[in-house]
Amino acid sequence: MAEAALPSFATREEVDFVVIGSGAAGGIMAKELATAGHSVVLLEQGPHLTAVDFTHDEWAIDHNGEHMWGASHGHPQTFRKSESDDAEERETVCGYAHNVGGSSMHFSGNFWRFRPIDFMEASVRGTIAGTNFADWPISYEDLEPYYTKVDWEIGVSGLQGSWDPPRSREYPCAPMPIKGPDVLLERAAKSLGLNPYPAPVAILSEPHNGRPPCAHCGYCNGFGCEFNAKSSSLVAMIPLALESGNCELRTYSTVYRIETNAEGRATEVLYYDADGNEQGQRTRAVVLCANGAETPRLLFLSESSRFPDGLANSSGMVGKNLMFNGYSTTVGLFDEPVNGWKSIPATRVIHDFYELDSSLGFYGGGGIDGRHPSRGTPLGFALSSPFMFGGASWGSDYKRDLAYQFSHCAAFDGHTTSLPQESNNITLDPNVQDKWGRPAIRCTYMDHPDDIATMRWFYEKSVELMEAAGGTNIGGFYAEDGQEGNVHLLGTCRMGTDPATSVIDANHRTHDVPNLFLCDGSSLVTSGRGQPTMTIMALAFRAADMINQAAERNEI
Repeated sequence: MAEAALPSFATREEVDFVVIGSGAAGGIMAKELATAGHSVVLLEQGPHLTAVDFTHDEWAIDHNGEHMWGASHGHPQTFRKSESDDAEERETVCGYAHNVGGSSMHFSGNFWRFRPIDFMEASVRGTIAGTNFADWPISYEDLEPYYTKVDWEIGVSGLQGSWDPPRSREYPCAPMPIKGPDVLLERAAKSLGLNPYPAPVAILSEPHNGRPPCAHCGYCNGFGCEFNAKSSSLVAMIPLALESGNCELRTYSTVYRIETNAEGRATEVLYYDADGNEQGQRTRAVVLCANGAETPRLLFLSESSRFPDGLANSSGMVGKNLMFNGYSTTVGLFDEPVNGWKSIPATRVIHDFYELDSSLGFYGGGGIDGRHPSRGTPLGFALSSPFMFGGASWGSDYKRDLAYQFSHCAAFDGHTTSLPQESNNITLDPNVQDKWGRPAIRCTYMDHPDDIATMRWFYEKSVELMEAAGGTNIGGFYAEDGQEGNVHLLGTCRMGTDPATSVIDANHRTHDVPNLFLCDGSSLVTSGRGQPTMTIMALAFRAADMINQAAERNEI
C-alpha cells in the first residue's frame, strides 16, 4: 500500500478509538476495529521494524537488549520480594519488546490453549489460603471460537488429538518437524508411560495467509523473524489494519496519561512523540493493551480527583494479583549429537500433568517440553555452559568443551501455574523515574509456596525424564527461593462480575469508565500453564467483537 494512502487524523478531532500498544492484543484490536469501519489511532512506543531489519546479532539483542524497553534505553524498573523490602533497580518485567508487534515479534511461539478447567478451577479446587484464586466470568466454550480465529487468522501449526481441549476446527498448518531434544523427550516419556505430542506453535510449517514457512534458522526465542514465518501481530494483523484505510499507526509515541472529563469518561490520550514533545489525541473511546505491567502503570499515572487511586481503580485491584508462571529446567549431555540449536524452540510437549493430583498436598500443574539450553544461541550458551556442565571457563579447554557441549546437550523445561496474590503487584516507584520523568514500574513479587512446590515437582519429573533419555552431567534449576523476574505479566487488571474485586467486566470494559477497555495479560484471572499469549490473542478477538457490537448499539 502506498504511504500516501494511509490516514492521518488530526489530534484535536475525535477518532473513534485510540489503541495503546500494538502487541499480541493491541495489534488484533487495531485490525478488528479498523476493518469494522472505525477510525483508529494505534500508538506504539517503539519503531516499526520489518523482516529486513531483523538479524542474528546476539550481542546487540541478547546482551544489549536492542529490542527491550529497559534501563539502557532510559526505562529503569525496581524489584522487591515484599513490601517490607527496599526496592532495588533491576530489570524484572522488562522482557517485553518496544516495537510494533510488541513481544509477539520475538516470542518463542508456544501456543497452548487454556483448557476448560482453567476457567472454573477455583470452584473445582476450592479456595487456597493467601490467594485471590477465582473463576473467570467466561468459559472455555465462550472463548473457543476465538481460539479458532487465532489458529487461522494468526497462523498456528499443530495436530488435533485427544490431548487437545475441544476444538471446532483443525489446525491450519501441520505440526513442525520434530527436533533433537524432543526426540529424546518423546522416547523418555513413552518409556515412562506418558503421552508426548506435537507442540502447537505460532510459527508456520507451511505457507499460510500469503506468508512463507519457517526456515529453521534456530533464532526464534528473543529474535525477530527474517522470513515472516513467526505469527506475530506485526505480520499477521498490523498490515490488515493499515490496509483498511481506517488506522493510523504512530510510532515512538510513549503514552503518559489518559484524560477524563467531569463525567468520568476518557476523552484524550496524552503521549510524548519521538522528539519528546507532548501530544494529545482526542477520542471517543480508549483500548489499553500495553501489557500486564505497563497497563496498570498507566492507570496509576492517570489518577485525578475523581479517580484518586488511579483510573478505573475503585476496587483497589489495579496492579494486584500479578502472576508470572512458574518455570524449571533440567539439562543433560548425550554421547551423540543432539543439535538442539536447530529449528524452533520446542516441537513436543507433555501435558499428562496439566492438573497435578490434589493428594500431593499443593495446587499446581503444567507441561514439559524439550529445548536447547540458553535458547540455542552460541553466545548465550558460551556464557552459561560452565555453570550448567562444569569444566573450564576460559582457554583452550573451554573452547573444546563448548564445541562438544553445544551440539550434545538438551534441556527439558517445565512451565507451570502461578497463583494470584494481592501482595504480588505492580506499583509506581516513588524514588526512580524514567527518561520522561514518569515514576518507574515497581514490581513486588514472591511465589506462593504451592507455586514453588509445583516448580520443584516439575523439576524432579524432568530429571526423571532426562535420566530415562540417557543424559549425563544432569543438572538444572527451579526458583526455590521465588522468582525475581519473568516475561509473562498476568492478572494485574483482572476481569470479573463484581466491581469490588475486579477491574474489567467479561467484555473488557472497565467497571468505572464506560468508554475505557483493557485487554492484554493483565485481564487474566488465572495463569494457565505457562504459555499465555494464545489466550491473550483469543481474548483480544473476543473483546473486539464485543466492542464492535456495543458500538453498533451506540453503547460506547
